[in-house]
Amino acid sequence: MFSETASDTPRHVAIIMDGNGRWATAHARARHAGHRAGVRAARAIVEAAVEAGVEVLTLFAFSSENWSRPTDEVNGLMRLFVEVLQRELDALHDNGIRLRFVGARDQLPTILQKRMVDAEAQTAGNSRMTLVVAIAYGGRWDVLQAVRRIASKIEAGELKAGEVDEGVVSRHLSLAGLPPPDLLVRTGGEYRVSNFLLWDLAYTEVFFCPTLWPDFDLAQLQAALEFFAQRQRRFGRTAEQLEVNAD
Repeated sequence: MFSETASDTPRHVAIIMDGNGRWATAHARARHAGHRAGVRAARAIVEAAVEAGVEVLTLFAFSSENWSRPTDEVNGLMRLFVEVLQRELDALHDNGIRLRFVGARDQLPTILQKRMVDAEAQTAGNSRMTLVVAIAYGGRWDVLQAVRRIASKIEAGELKAGEVDEGVVSRHLSLAGLPPPDLLVRTGGEYRVSNFLLWDLAYTEVFFCPTLWPDFDLAQLQAALEFFAQRQRRFGRTAEQLEVNAD
Protein backbone atom coordinates (compact mmCIF):
# COMPACT_ATOMS: atom_id res chain seq x y z
CA MET A 1 0.00 0.00 0.00
CA PHE A 2 1.09 3.55 -0.65
CA SER A 3 1.58 6.22 1.98
CA GLU A 4 -0.83 9.13 2.13
CA THR A 5 2.16 11.51 2.09
CA ALA A 6 2.38 10.99 -1.68
CA SER A 7 -1.03 12.55 -2.21
CA ASP A 8 0.10 14.71 -5.13
CA THR A 9 0.25 11.78 -7.53
CA PRO A 10 1.82 12.46 -10.94
CA ARG A 11 -0.58 12.01 -13.83
CA HIS A 12 2.15 10.58 -16.05
CA VAL A 13 5.17 8.57 -14.89
CA ALA A 14 7.91 7.55 -17.32
CA ILE A 15 10.52 4.96 -16.42
CA ILE A 16 13.91 4.13 -17.95
CA MET A 17 14.20 0.51 -16.87
CA ASP A 18 17.98 0.16 -16.66
CA GLY A 19 20.12 -2.56 -15.15
CA ASN A 20 18.84 -5.92 -16.40
CA GLY A 21 22.21 -6.97 -17.79
CA ARG A 22 24.16 -5.89 -14.72
CA TRP A 23 21.64 -7.68 -12.51
CA ALA A 24 22.21 -10.89 -14.48
CA THR A 25 25.99 -10.51 -14.21
CA ALA A 26 25.75 -9.91 -10.47
CA HIS A 27 23.74 -13.13 -10.13
CA ALA A 28 26.09 -15.12 -12.41
CA ARG A 29 23.32 -15.63 -14.95
CA ALA A 30 22.93 -15.03 -18.69
CA ARG A 31 21.69 -11.62 -19.82
CA HIS A 32 18.34 -13.01 -20.99
CA ALA A 33 17.66 -14.03 -17.37
CA GLY A 34 18.05 -10.39 -16.42
CA HIS A 35 15.53 -9.34 -19.05
CA ARG A 36 13.02 -11.92 -17.80
CA ALA A 37 13.52 -10.69 -14.25
CA GLY A 38 12.92 -7.18 -15.58
CA VAL A 39 9.56 -8.28 -17.00
CA ARG A 40 8.50 -9.49 -13.56
CA ALA A 41 9.46 -6.13 -12.07
CA ALA A 42 7.53 -4.31 -14.80
CA ARG A 43 4.40 -6.34 -14.10
CA ALA A 44 4.49 -5.43 -10.41
CA ILE A 45 5.10 -1.74 -11.11
CA VAL A 46 2.24 -1.57 -13.63
CA GLU A 47 -0.11 -2.98 -11.00
CA ALA A 48 1.21 -0.58 -8.37
CA ALA A 49 0.90 2.43 -10.67
CA VAL A 50 -2.76 1.62 -11.30
CA GLU A 51 -3.36 1.37 -7.55
CA ALA A 52 -1.58 4.69 -6.97
CA GLY A 53 -3.86 6.49 -9.43
CA VAL A 54 -1.32 7.15 -12.16
CA GLU A 55 -3.12 7.94 -15.43
CA VAL A 56 -0.26 7.20 -17.85
CA LEU A 57 2.78 4.96 -17.34
CA THR A 58 5.46 4.96 -20.04
CA LEU A 59 8.13 2.25 -20.00
CA PHE A 60 11.33 2.51 -22.06
CA ALA A 61 11.70 -1.11 -23.16
CA PHE A 62 14.08 -0.94 -26.14
CA SER A 63 15.89 2.10 -27.51
CA SER A 64 17.02 2.99 -31.02
CA GLU A 65 20.59 2.45 -29.83
CA ASN A 66 19.85 -1.03 -28.47
CA TRP A 67 19.93 -2.41 -32.02
CA SER A 68 23.73 -2.26 -31.72
CA ARG A 69 23.73 -4.91 -28.98
CA PRO A 70 24.77 -8.52 -29.78
CA THR A 71 22.42 -10.15 -32.28
CA ASP A 72 21.54 -13.04 -29.96
CA GLU A 73 20.48 -10.62 -27.23
CA VAL A 74 18.39 -8.49 -29.61
CA ASN A 75 16.66 -11.54 -31.10
CA GLY A 76 15.97 -12.86 -27.62
CA LEU A 77 14.42 -9.55 -26.60
CA MET A 78 12.16 -9.55 -29.66
CA ARG A 79 10.96 -13.07 -28.81
CA LEU A 80 10.44 -12.00 -25.19
CA PHE A 81 8.30 -9.03 -26.26
CA VAL A 82 6.09 -11.32 -28.33
CA GLU A 83 5.81 -13.83 -25.48
CA VAL A 84 4.97 -11.18 -22.87
CA LEU A 85 2.29 -9.63 -25.06
CA GLN A 86 0.67 -13.01 -25.61
CA ARG A 87 0.81 -13.88 -21.91
CA GLU A 88 -0.11 -10.55 -20.31
CA LEU A 89 -2.57 -8.97 -22.73
CA ASP A 90 -5.79 -10.45 -21.35
CA ALA A 91 -4.85 -9.54 -17.77
CA LEU A 92 -4.06 -5.96 -18.77
CA HIS A 93 -7.33 -5.72 -20.66
CA ASP A 94 -9.35 -7.16 -17.76
CA ASN A 95 -7.79 -4.53 -15.48
CA GLY A 96 -8.92 -1.68 -17.72
CA ILE A 97 -5.45 -0.80 -19.02
CA ARG A 98 -5.07 0.68 -22.47
CA LEU A 99 -1.90 -0.28 -24.36
CA ARG A 100 -0.07 2.08 -26.68
CA PHE A 101 3.26 1.50 -28.39
CA VAL A 102 5.68 4.18 -29.59
CA GLY A 103 8.79 3.81 -31.72
CA ALA A 104 9.92 2.86 -35.21
CA ARG A 105 7.60 -0.12 -35.70
CA ASP A 106 8.81 -0.83 -39.21
CA GLN A 107 12.14 -1.95 -37.73
CA LEU A 108 10.50 -4.65 -35.61
CA PRO A 109 9.73 -8.27 -36.55
CA THR A 110 6.44 -8.64 -38.42
CA ILE A 111 4.90 -10.89 -35.77
CA LEU A 112 5.66 -8.34 -33.05
CA GLN A 113 4.17 -5.52 -35.13
CA LYS A 114 0.98 -7.57 -35.53
CA ARG A 115 0.76 -8.35 -31.81
CA MET A 116 1.18 -4.66 -31.03
CA VAL A 117 -1.63 -3.66 -33.40
CA ASP A 118 -3.91 -6.36 -31.99
CA ALA A 119 -3.13 -5.34 -28.40
CA GLU A 120 -3.89 -1.68 -29.10
CA ALA A 121 -7.16 -2.62 -30.78
CA GLN A 122 -8.26 -4.94 -27.96
CA THR A 123 -7.56 -2.39 -25.22
CA ALA A 124 -8.59 0.78 -27.08
CA GLY A 125 -11.74 1.28 -25.02
CA ASN A 126 -10.04 0.99 -21.63
CA SER A 127 -9.59 4.07 -19.48
CA ARG A 128 -8.28 3.05 -16.06
CA MET A 129 -4.66 3.69 -17.08
CA THR A 130 -2.73 4.04 -20.34
CA LEU A 131 0.42 1.92 -20.53
CA VAL A 132 2.82 3.24 -23.16
CA VAL A 133 5.64 0.92 -24.18
CA ALA A 134 8.54 2.47 -26.07
CA ILE A 135 10.17 -0.06 -28.41
CA ALA A 136 12.78 0.89 -31.04
CA TYR A 137 12.28 4.39 -29.73
CA GLY A 138 14.63 7.36 -29.61
CA GLY A 139 13.90 10.96 -28.68
CA ARG A 140 15.77 12.36 -31.67
CA TRP A 141 13.92 9.95 -33.97
CA ASP A 142 10.66 11.16 -32.44
CA VAL A 143 11.42 14.84 -33.09
CA LEU A 144 12.73 14.07 -36.58
CA GLN A 145 9.62 12.15 -37.62
CA ALA A 146 7.47 14.99 -36.29
CA VAL A 147 9.46 17.55 -38.31
CA ARG A 148 9.10 15.44 -41.45
CA ARG A 149 5.35 15.07 -41.02
CA ILE A 150 4.97 18.80 -40.45
CA ALA A 151 7.15 19.59 -43.49
CA SER A 152 5.01 17.28 -45.63
CA LYS A 153 1.88 19.17 -44.57
CA ILE A 154 3.55 22.49 -45.40
CA GLU A 155 4.54 21.18 -48.85
CA ALA A 156 0.99 19.98 -49.42
CA GLY A 157 -0.42 23.37 -48.47
CA GLU A 158 -2.24 21.96 -45.44
CA LEU A 159 -0.19 24.08 -43.03
CA LYS A 160 1.74 27.35 -43.15
CA ALA A 161 5.24 27.61 -41.73
CA GLY A 162 4.16 30.54 -39.56
CA GLU A 163 1.49 28.37 -37.97
CA VAL A 164 4.02 25.90 -36.57
CA ASP A 165 4.22 26.38 -32.82
CA GLU A 166 4.90 24.14 -29.82
CA GLY A 167 1.35 22.81 -29.94
CA VAL A 168 1.70 21.74 -33.55
CA VAL A 169 4.99 19.97 -32.83
CA SER A 170 3.54 18.21 -29.79
CA ARG A 171 0.60 16.93 -31.82
CA HIS A 172 3.00 15.22 -34.22
CA LEU A 173 5.10 13.49 -31.57
CA SER A 174 4.61 9.93 -30.35
CA LEU A 175 2.89 10.95 -27.11
CA ALA A 176 0.34 13.16 -28.87
CA GLY A 177 -2.90 13.33 -26.93
CA LEU A 178 -1.31 12.38 -23.62
CA PRO A 179 -0.12 14.67 -20.82
CA PRO A 180 3.67 15.11 -20.72
CA PRO A 181 5.49 13.10 -18.07
CA ASP A 182 5.37 14.68 -14.62
CA LEU A 183 7.94 12.28 -13.21
CA LEU A 184 10.81 10.40 -14.85
CA VAL A 185 12.35 7.51 -12.93
CA ARG A 186 15.68 6.06 -14.02
CA THR A 187 16.96 2.95 -12.31
CA GLY A 188 20.44 1.43 -12.41
CA GLY A 189 22.49 4.33 -11.06
CA GLU A 190 23.04 6.22 -14.33
CA TYR A 191 22.40 9.98 -14.49
CA ARG A 192 21.22 10.67 -18.02
CA VAL A 193 18.00 10.52 -20.07
CA SER A 194 19.54 8.40 -22.85
CA ASN A 195 17.66 9.93 -25.79
CA PHE A 196 14.26 9.31 -24.18
CA LEU A 197 11.28 11.66 -24.75
CA LEU A 198 13.58 14.64 -25.32
CA TRP A 199 10.79 17.10 -26.17
CA ASP A 200 8.33 15.80 -23.59
CA LEU A 201 10.70 15.92 -20.60
CA ALA A 202 11.14 19.71 -20.68
CA TYR A 203 9.64 20.24 -17.20
CA THR A 204 9.63 16.70 -15.86
CA GLU A 205 10.85 16.01 -12.33
CA VAL A 206 13.63 13.41 -12.42
CA PHE A 207 14.23 10.69 -9.82
CA PHE A 208 17.50 8.76 -10.22
CA CYS A 209 17.62 5.46 -8.38
CA PRO A 210 20.71 3.23 -7.94
CA THR A 211 18.60 0.06 -7.78
CA LEU A 212 18.93 -2.24 -10.80
CA TRP A 213 15.59 -2.60 -12.56
CA PRO A 214 14.81 -6.25 -11.62
CA ASP A 215 15.14 -5.24 -7.95
CA PHE A 216 12.98 -2.11 -8.29
CA ASP A 217 9.95 -2.79 -6.12
CA LEU A 218 6.92 -1.09 -4.57
CA ALA A 219 9.03 0.57 -1.87
CA GLN A 220 11.21 2.17 -4.56
CA LEU A 221 8.16 3.36 -6.46
CA GLN A 222 6.76 4.77 -3.23
CA ALA A 223 10.00 6.69 -2.70
CA ALA A 224 9.77 8.14 -6.21
CA LEU A 225 6.16 9.22 -5.70
CA GLU A 226 6.99 10.81 -2.35
CA PHE A 227 9.92 12.63 -3.98
CA PHE A 228 7.50 14.01 -6.57
CA ALA A 229 4.95 15.06 -3.95
CA GLN A 230 7.61 17.20 -2.24
CA ARG A 231 8.65 19.03 -5.39
CA GLN A 232 7.50 22.57 -6.16
CA ARG A 233 6.80 22.68 -9.87
CA ARG A 234 7.36 26.28 -11.00
CA PHE A 235 7.49 25.97 -14.83
CA GLY A 236 9.74 29.04 -15.07
CA ARG A 237 7.93 31.11 -12.43
CA THR A 238 9.24 32.08 -9.01
CA ALA A 239 8.19 30.51 -5.73
CA GLU A 240 6.72 33.86 -4.72
CA GLN A 241 4.48 33.90 -7.78
CA LEU A 242 3.17 30.44 -6.96
CA GLU A 243 2.40 31.50 -3.40
CA VAL A 244 0.43 34.54 -4.66
CA ASN A 245 -1.54 32.41 -7.10
CA ALA A 246 -2.27 29.88 -4.36
CA ASP A 247 -3.79 32.64 -2.22
